[in-house]
Amino acid sequence: MEERQKILAVIPARSGSKSVPRKNIRLLAGKPLIAWTIEAAKKSRYLDRIIVSTDDGEIAAVAKSYGAEAPFLRPKEISQDLSTDVEFLLHALDWLRDHEGYEPDIVLRLPPTSPLRTTAHIDEGIRVLLGDPEADAVRPVTEAPKHPYKMWRVGKGGKYLEPFLPESFTHMEEPYNMPRQALPKAYIHTGAMDVMRTRTIREMRSTSGKRLGYFFMSPEDSVNIDSLADFEIAEFFMRKRQKQATEENGSI
Repeated sequence: MEERQKILAVIPARSGSKSVPRKNIRLLAGKPLIAWTIEAAKKSRYLDRIIVSTDDGEIAAVAKSYGAEAPFLRPKEISQDLSTDVEFLLHALDWLRDHEGYEPDIVLRLPPTSPLRTTAHIDEGIRVLLGDPEADAVRPVTEAPKHPYKMWRVGKGGKYLEPFLPESFTHMEEPYNMPRQALPKAYIHTGAMDVMRTRTIREMRSTSGKRLGYFFMSPEDSVNIDSLADFEIAEFFMRKRQKQATEENGSI
């Protein structure tokens, strides 16, 4: 019988958010933002461990109170605005290996800023990677809200706009004036998670690798909080979800 793979979730939650101060523990629909991700991860049928990588003791304490592990504080030098995901993921992997002798086969990056991502999404991403031995990683995608063929940049001299993607790339005449339905489908990473083989992080120093699998998420589930306006949008959809759950359970 094939040995079960060890699967680790890493929830990144640094303290230095500037657009929404202390956003990782700011209340969303009655709970700290980070709690929604921890609770969804705890219900996964695949995850073995849930680690929070933070440079902040208060965030660590909140995370622990909701059932996540926070066995270390992330160094400040890899908790800056320009710090990369690979840096904190490698730090977490190295710490767990050096202090506990633990090395997972698969790692998930689960940012708290995607609170509408559900346990079902987490498990689907893991299943896609488990089902494709050649894939280096898996990401959720949704259709791009603005098609890249319709984007512009300011041309030389700064007076006129020019297409961001030239005709030599699109092979289409004036795609920016065409109906969206006539253009090839374009997708964006929702940002809700990355599902990666540990070797992709360690050997390739990447969160995507060369062979990147995918699955779809709805736009409503893909809200990514970067601003106060995003927080309000996420709160709206979370309250709507809670109301629907209550009605389905026959409580009202």
